[in-house]
Amino acid sequence: MIVTILGSGTSSGVPLIACRCAVCRSRNPKDKRTRASIWVQSRGKSLIVDTGPDFRAQALREKIPRVDAVLYTHPHADHVHGIDDLRAYNFSQKTSIPIYGHEWTIKEIPQKFSYIFQGHKEGGGIPMLDLHEFDPNVDVMNIVGVPVIPILLNHGRQHTMGYRFDTIAYITDTSYIPTQSLEKLRGLSTLILDCVQVEPHKTHLNVAAALEIIEELKPERTFLTHLGHEFGYNAWMKKGKLPKGVALAYDGLKIS
Repeated sequence: MIVTILGSGTSSGVPLIACRCAVCRSRNPKDKRTRASIWVQSRGKSLIVDTGPDFRAQALREKIPRVDAVLYTHPHADHVHGIDDLRAYNFSQKTSIPIYGHEWTIKEIPQKFSYIFQGHKEGGGIPMLDLHEFDPNVDVMNIVGVPVIPILLNHGRQHTMGYRFDTIAYITDTSYIPTQSLEKLRGLSTLILDCVQVEPHKTHLNVAAALEIIEELKPERTFLTHLGHEFGYNAWMKKGKLPKGVALAYDGLKIS
């Protein structure tokens, strides 16, 4: 299995538009962060988690040859607004693509993109997508032959979904992980974990909260993602800045 970080940035991306801070002006490619998403290659299948506004550029950069299914964490703009670019895979694969989400996601996506799901014909190609709602408390799902464990998360007042693929888990957009969900995250080789900023945040983990979860779960290694422009890669990767086994994710990082 290979998991590729398509995007490691927060909702605004990094650099932030019109910002002149050191990170936003950085020439280090690892400080250029598109919106958060991953690509999972497992058992001969190609799965995407979230299609943010940068999905087209991410797919071209990584040369993603096909998409067998898409899993969504939640329906916020930075995680769904690249959905239209899935139609390129409809063209090449000549079939519809199943997309999966919990109740909130499957309710809101057709509202946000009615032209896709309500039969409007406005010219040009539209994505062919099959909606699948799942129970967030189910033990394991079979997604086109790939076992996926859904992880229910708190995102402020809402609930989002994380996903576990074998011993790799992807947990983004969360401010609190319930006890039942923590139990599903034991024994990980790799944890990809939300960490939006240094100071506390109402709907996301910050550095201290993320490190508490890492200490609780003790994965072999952790990559922090959904990063804002406080995180200069070189500065934060200096020895002693983060605990052993913890690093910043970056766009294009491949985990196997």
